[in-house]
Parts: sequence; C-alpha cells; structure tokens
Amino acid sequence: MLLVIGNKNYSSWSLRPWLAMKVLGIPFDEKRIHLYGPGSKEQILRYSPAGHVPILHDGETVVWDSLAILEYLAERHPQLWPSDPAQRAKARAVSAEMHSGFAALREHMSMNTRKRYPGKGRTPEVLANIARIDAIWAEAQGPFLFGPFTAADAMYAPVVLRFRTYEVAVRKQSYMDAMLALPAMREWIEAAEREPESIPSLDLYG
Repeated sequence: MLLVIGNKNYSSWSLRPWLAMKVLGIPFDEKRIHLYGPGSKEQILRYSPAGHVPILHDGETVVWDSLAILEYLAERHPQLWPSDPAQRAKARAVSAEMHSGFAALREHMSMNTRKRYPGKGRTPEVLANIARIDAIWAEAQGPFLFGPFTAADAMYAPVVLRFRTYEVAVRKQSYMDAMLALPAMREWIEAAEREPESIPSLDLYG
C-alpha cells in the first residue's frame, strides 16, 4: 500500500489513516507532499482526481478522504471498529461528527504540532466545540474511546494535538495522555518537528 499525505506539522486529515495503519501494524509506503509549496496541487492530482490528501493506493484501488480510508482498512481489519453493534454504531457516529463538524475549532485552532498557543483561539463557537469534544472524551471506556484503539481514536487524534498546542484542559486528561503515549503518535510528532517547511499563513500567532 501507498499512503500519500501532507506535512505532518499541519495536515490533520493525513494523520488519521497514517496513525491507524501504524497502530495496527499495516505495512505501507509513505509519500509526503509539501502542501502549499510550488506544484503541490499538481503532485497531489497525480495520485487522486479529488486533489486532496490523504490518498491510499492499494494496487489498482484508490481511496481518498480520511474516513473512507479507515472504512476501507476496516474491511480487512475489523478491529478498527468495536465488535459490539451498538458500540460500533456509536463509534461511527462520533467519527462522522468529527469528520463533518467542529468548523470553528478547525478555523481558530489549526493544527500546528511545533507551536504552543496557550489561551489563543477561544471564541464562543470554539468553546462550544471544545465542550462537545470534552463530553465525548469523558465517556471513554478505557485508555481509548471504546476500550482498545479504534478508528474513532484515529479520527480524534488531530484534536489531541490541537488541544496540546493550544493547552486546552479536558476532564479526561488520561485519554489525551494515552493517545500521546502511542509510539506512532510520538513518531508523527518527532517527524513534524523535523520538517523544514514553515507556512506563515498557518503559523497564526507568530
């Protein structure tokens, strides 16, 4: 398999399938494209007509969109979703909510693994997003949202890094700690810190 991703410091969408594949031990090759750099759009279009990362190539099969990739992987690795039907439905629901919602958080607390912005970005809309995410995490059933690591944790992994950057307090700090302790998360963070690119438009607070 080949997974095409963007900058590890900034690309929250890319983190999701990358993390899931690493945690599950699924072998893959990685192609990183410097987003916002010269010719980046053309490079991405070589791998997907949608023009966005992440993109998974599995032989002749091409899957784009982070949640679609996770669903594709779950067909071969069903442990990516809870085995109990009710819990599986809930995991899919909170994953879909993350996938399509929390627009204010995305806008005002963009992912920037290398930086720290304590107290920044807290508009009323962002605070409402934070409260909802905090409520979801407060129901975690073990070290992760549904006990063992699942696709739902992969979907919320970028938020863990955002909350780390903006120093957001949550009731279940143990969930964030468990996510940040994953060897794969540490690998992603370390790679993000080594990246040479800096995108001024995404370094919102200097």
